[in-house]
Amino acid sequence: MAGSQGATRKYKVWMRHRYHSCCNRLQELLAHPSFEVKELALSTLMKFVQLEGAYPLEKPKWDGCYLFPRQLFKAVVEGLLSPENDCSLLLSRFQGYLEHDDIRYHVMRAATDVVGRVADRYPEVPLTFWNNTFTLLSAVSLPRQECSFSTFYVKHVELSSTWKVVHLKEHRKAFQLMWLGFLRHKLPLSLYKKVLVVMHDSILPHLAQPSLMIDFLTRAYDVGGAISLLALNGLFVLIHQHNLEYPDFYRKLYGLLDPSVFHVKYRARFFHLADLFLSSSHLPAYLVAAFAKRLSRLALTAPPEALLMVLPFICNLLRRHPACRVLVHRPLGPELDADPYDPEEEDPAKSRALESSLWELQALQRHYHPEVSQAASVINQALSVPEVSIAPLLDLTAFEVFERDLKKKGQESVPLEFIPAQGLLGRQDDLCAQHFTLS
Repeated sequence: MAGSQGATRKYKVWMRHRYHSCCNRLQELLAHPSFEVKELALSTLMKFVQLEGAYPLEKPKWDGCYLFPRQLFKAVVEGLLSPENDCSLLLSRFQGYLEHDDIRYHVMRAATDVVGRVADRYPEVPLTFWNNTFTLLSAVSLPRQECSFSTFYVKHVELSSTWKVVHLKEHRKAFQLMWLGFLRHKLPLSLYKKVLVVMHDSILPHLAQPSLMIDFLTRAYDVGGAISLLALNGLFVLIHQHNLEYPDFYRKLYGLLDPSVFHVKYRARFFHLADLFLSSSHLPAYLVAAFAKRLSRLALTAPPEALLMVLPFICNLLRRHPACRVLVHRPLGPELDADPYDPEEEDPAKSRALESSLWELQALQRHYHPEVSQAASVINQALSVPEVSIAPLLDLTAFEVFERDLKKKGQESVPLEFIPAQGLLGRQDDLCAQHFTLS
C-alpha cells in the first residue's frame, strides 16, 4: 500500500485483501459445529464462485478465454473433503450444485488434486477423509450418450467449442483420473465394498478407458469372501463388453462356493451373475458338473429359502448341458459305494464330479419343508426343455417363506376316527379311575 499509487488503486488493493480474508473466514466456517452455519457458509462461497466467474478478478489472457475461479472453488472442495469432520450432510447439500456441467467438471479436477495432496500429507490418512471423498465422488454422474453441455453455473455470454468443459470426452477423462487417483491409495476394507457395489453401474460406463480397471478388479477378485463376490459384477462387464481374458476365472468362481454363500448380504447378486457365467453351452461338461455337484453338496446344509433357489439353479444347469445328466441317471452299483467327488479339490477339472452322482438331491426329497421336497423331486422325471426362471427366487427370505406358509389354507374338516371314543383310556379304564377316586 505504500508508495505513490493513487487513492483509487490503494482502495482496490485494500478491497481485494478484504475479499480474500472474507473467503478464508468462510472456508473456516465449513468446519463449524453448527450445520446451519456450515450450510450458509457453503451457499455464500458458491455465490462468490458464481460472481467471480462472471466478474473475474483478473483480465482474460485472450478473447474467448474460458474463465472459472478455480482457486476459490478448489478451496471449497478441500473444505468439503475434511480429514477431521464428517461432512456427509454438507455434501448432500452440495450435490444440488453437481447438476451444473461446469461445477461437475471442476469438482472432478479439484477432487483429484485434493486427494493426492492429503494422501501425501498424512502418513495414515484418516477414515473420515476417505468417507467424505467417496461420498463426493459417488455423487458425480455423467450422461451415457454424447450430448452438448449447456447448463453452466457460471454464466457466459456465449459458449465456445474450444472449451474442454463443453465436451463429454473431457468430462470422462476427468472422471477417470478422479477414480484412478482415488483407487490407487490403500483404502479401508469397508470402502472397497462400497466402491465395488457401484463399480459396474456408476463407474465403468463413464470411464474413457474401462480396461484400466482390470488390475483393480482382478486383485479384488483374488481377495476372497464378500470382496470377490462384489468384484464379479465389474468383471462381468469387462469380460462381456471389453474382451477381458481371465484364465482362472471359473476356478476362482468355483472357489467362492462355500456354505457362507447362502447367508451373505449379496447372495442374490452372486447367483444372478453365476447363472449368467454358466449360461454358455460351450462350457466343458466337467466344469458344469463340478458346479452342479458342489452346489448339491452345499445344499445339504442350506436353509429352505436358499434351497428353493438353488435346486432350480442346478436343474437349469442339467437342462443346458445334457452331457451332465449322467449325474442323475447313473445307476447305483459297487463302483459308487464311495462318492468319487473330492470336495476339497480347488480345481474343478480335478474334482472328479463327472464320475459322481447327485445323490444329494435324492436325499433332499425327504426334506422337512414340503416345497423343498417337491423342488428336489423334479429330477425323478424328464426335465422340461424351457428353463425355470430363478429371478423371483433370488431375493427370497426366511420371513417370506414363513409368511407364505401361514397364508396357506388347510382342509376345512380334518378326518377323524369313525368309531367314537368312549374315554381317554377306554371304558373299563375310566370305570377303574372313578372307583379309585371314590375310594
